[in-house]
Amino acid sequence: MAHRPPGRGNSGGFFLILLGALIFITAPLYLQGSPQLGALAIGLGFAAGGLGFYLRFVKGRGPR
Repeated sequence: MAHRPPGRGNSGGFFLILLGALIFITAPLYLQGSPQLGALAIGLGFAAGGLGFYLRFVKGRGPR
């Protein structure tokens, strides 16, 4: 199909994937100053990216 089906809203999943990647890439900057903040940034990057992936690609798929 060439376009998104009607009635399916924009979930913001792509934005969350980009945000998670940006946080994950900048995590070493936080890791140098504070190991706890760096570990939190790595976890937050994975969580945001994973949620974005779920919203963008997994949610809304029916059983095959």
